[in-house]
Amino acid sequence: MIFRLLWLLPVFLCTVSCKNPTTSATSDTAEGKELTRHAESFSLLDYGSYKILIIKQAWPDADKEFKYLLLGKDEVKPNQETFDAVIEVPVRSLVVTSTTHLPSLEMLKAEEKLIGFPNLNYISSPKIRGQIEAGKVRELGKNEDINTEVLIDLSPAVVVGFAMDGSNPAFTTIQNTGIPVLYNADWTENSPLGKAEWIKFFGALLDKDAEAEDAFSQIETAYQEAKSLATNTTDRPTVLSGAMFQDVWHLPKSDSWGAQFIADAGGDYLWKSSRGTGALSLSPEAVLDRAVDADVWIGPAHFYSFDAMSKSNKVYEQFKAFRNREVYTYTAKKNAFGGIEYFELAPNRPDLVLKDLIKIFHPQLLPEYQLYFFEKLQ
Repeated sequence: MIFRLLWLLPVFLCTVSCKNPTTSATSDTAEGKELTRHAESFSLLDYGSYKILIIKQAWPDADKEFKYLLLGKDEVKPNQETFDAVIEVPVRSLVVTSTTHLPSLEMLKAEEKLIGFPNLNYISSPKIRGQIEAGKVRELGKNEDINTEVLIDLSPAVVVGFAMDGSNPAFTTIQNTGIPVLYNADWTENSPLGKAEWIKFFGALLDKDAEAEDAFSQIETAYQEAKSLATNTTDRPTVLSGAMFQDVWHLPKSDSWGAQFIADAGGDYLWKSSRGTGALSLSPEAVLDRAVDADVWIGPAHFYSFDAMSKSNKVYEQFKAFRNREVYTYTAKKNAFGGIEYFELAPNRPDLVLKDLIKIFHPQLLPEYQLYFFEKLQ
């Protein structure tokens, strides 16, 4: 599932190149009106009577783009191009394959369009859990081994999938039946607002572009306003992130999604000079040497308590942030089956993640704000 890739569990796994997103308003181009402004992995072009959705980076180092034509029921297909799929919008139903897709459906008030999902236990949304209990959303097995027989029997208008590379036999089987598979690459974005802008992908499929733009603009404004609070702070706490997995400590490089959150929240990330978007894999000794006196420790993998950390490895006890009880986890909000809300909602609501971190680093800047995703370890 994509949610495993979002914050360190134990590592940020953003591996595509990071570009500087444009923050200009929606622009007109010779190809059509571009409806995105932060996302780097997809483009949405509005031609008035139809739209073209281009997935520019479906997975890291992808060597091809995917182009989808989105047409209203009575619109005529343009004949100047070929497409990987032609989709009639609004779609009548859909299957999605990552929990990160679900908040967009909710924000667009289209969760009833969902008819199938792989591994329902991961879903945290109360609304969608209600649909599951009512038998309106079918279980499709594991994402890496989707039950294609059940999916094909459901006959969704589209399947929204994701891929770590270009090989997925299940998707090929689905497409061979005439059901379009569209790649959603929200997880390849490196900027917080770039990830959140993928709501426009679903807005296009649902013919709710105005609603998607409105929802994203509110998130964008909230994020930028919060960021501006922390921009001029001079007292920046030093920050450690992550934890060990099989005796290797994984930390995000400075251009990754998580490291950008720390910078925007006014934190001094101790590996901010590590250029790139991938992950560092360090020995516990190397991390201890640099971060023994770190002020704050965020995202300590799956740990939920100081006692659990101590039992796992005594080296954790040597860090000042551990001794001072300044360790914050994102695993607090779970559903009854263990699904963690952070993995589902955080990519869509970077404004809440940023406010959480500002509250942790500079509580005086948001005196009335209550942490949403993060909380101190118990």
